[in-house]
Amino acid sequence: MSLKEKLVEVCHKVYEKGFVAAYDGNLSVRTDNNSVLITRSCKCKGEITVNDLIEIDLNGNVLNGEGKISTENKIHLLAYSKREDVNAVVHCHPVYATAFALIGEGLIEHYLPEVVLTLGRIPLCKFAIPSTDEVPESMSPYIDYSWAMLLENHGAVTFGKDIFDAYYKMEKLEHAAKIIFLAKKIGKLEKLTDDVVNKLFEMAEKTYGLKQDKRNIF
Repeated sequence: MSLKEKLVEVCHKVYEKGFVAAYDGNLSVRTDNNSVLITRSCKCKGEITVNDLIEIDLNGNVLNGEGKISTENKIHLLAYSKREDVNAVVHCHPVYATAFALIGEGLIEHYLPEVVLTLGRIPLCKFAIPSTDEVPESMSPYIDYSWAMLLENHGAVTFGKDIFDAYYKMEKLEHAAKIIFLAKKIGKLEKLTDDVVNKLFEMAEKTYGLKQDKRNIF
């Protein structure tokens, strides 16, 4: 399967999962030439084909493809310019994760071991007007280490070593957000202890190569 075909497959997945509606969301991958394949604007992700992908350079200049480049390309270019370990970006509006973003709450407390191992802290990036430079600026404090972010009043973004990794991180984010939402309805949540979290962070780095930001910036 080609890189374009993989990107198209994941576009269909995010639509089928309900992570996006109508023309929402944008996805991209880094190519072997260090260019970026990104979805074009005004196209339902459930109907994307390889002809709806646009190739751009890391400055946002169009190299190949027809149609209008996604207005949220700055989200993707920030990740690729700052992180050599990121080769794919998924930006969606999953219902439960976005609900937390709407109430101004990041998922920075640790409740689920599997989330600590694969996502770490999930910060809330302050509100920014979509498609403007304010968006990457709001993400900048967390970009060096975060694998998933909530965008205040907007949605969520995940990064991956490949497009399937980025997709599964989005799926894990939404699943965790739903669990936490329901648990809050039932009663008081019990956080993992600091000792357990530190051990999980060490395991994540050793087993999955996922470093975590230990600075108190969340």
